[in-house]
Amino acid sequence: MTSPDNSAPQPTSRRIAQALRSAIEHGELAAGDKLPSERALAEEYGAARNTAREAIRLLSEQGLVTAHHGRGVFVRAPQRLFRFGSDRYSFRNRETGLTPFRLEAKRQGKTARVDVLSIAREIPPPDVAERLEVPADEESVVHRENHYFADDEPVQIVSTYLRWDEAQGTLLMQPKAGPHGIYGRLEELGHIMNRVRDEISARMPTPEESTLLGLPPGVPVLEVLHTSLDQDLHPFEVSRYVHRADRTGLLYELPVE
Repeated sequence: MTSPDNSAPQPTSRRIAQALRSAIEHGELAAGDKLPSERALAEEYGAARNTAREAIRLLSEQGLVTAHHGRGVFVRAPQRLFRFGSDRYSFRNRETGLTPFRLEAKRQGKTARVDVLSIAREIPPPDVAERLEVPADEESVVHRENHYFADDEPVQIVSTYLRWDEAQGTLLMQPKAGPHGIYGRLEELGHIMNRVRDEISARMPTPEESTLLGLPPGVPVLEVLHTSLDQDLHPFEVSRYVHRADRTGLLYELPVE
C-alpha cells in the first residue's frame, strides 16, 4: 500500500484557516478581536473571496470564531461554567438554600435560570432503567426535563429520572420542588445521598440539542450520566446532563481510596 504524500500542498482555504488559527492560539488575535474581512484575506493570500469564506467556515466549525450578521467575524471567548463534581452535592452547601447549579453559577458571578419544560411518567431509556434498577418495559419513572441558563445563555439540558412509585403525589411532580430542590424531597423519602457516579463522554450534538443550546457549527457536547446512591448504596436518581463543551468545564477533586 502506498503511504500518503504528506508533502502535497494544502488547499489555500486550509492554509488561511491554519494561519488564523495559529494567530488565535498565540494570542495575536485575542478573544473578541475582529477577523480581517473576506476581501482583505483574499487579497493577502492572492485567493478568491469564496476561498477566504471557506477558511472562515473551517474556523467556525472548530469553535474558534463566531459570525455576527452585519458586524463581521470575531474570535470567540473561552467562557466556561464549571461543574464542581466532588463539591457539587456537599451538605456544607445546604445553608445557602441554593440548588447545586444555582450555587455554582453564583460562585462564578453568573445569574442562573432554570426552565422546567415537562414532568411526565414515562418508560425509561435502557441505560437509565439499568442504573435506577427499575423495569425498562413499563412507565416506571418520572422524567423531569429542565433547560439551564447562565446569564441567559443556554448551557445545559438536564433529563432527571426518579422512581414513579416514590415520586407520584409528591412535590417531585411539581416544577418547584421546595427547599433544596428535588434532593430535599428525596431526603424526606429516606434517601440521604452518600455517593455519586458520573459517567462522562463527549460527542457531537443531535440537531435538537444544537438548536436548544444555540451551538455554533463544530462544537461538541459533554454528556454526564449521573447516578445518586443513598446511605444503603441504592440508586434513587439518575440524570443525563448535556453540556455545551465550549461553555462547560468539569472539576473533580477526589480522595484516593
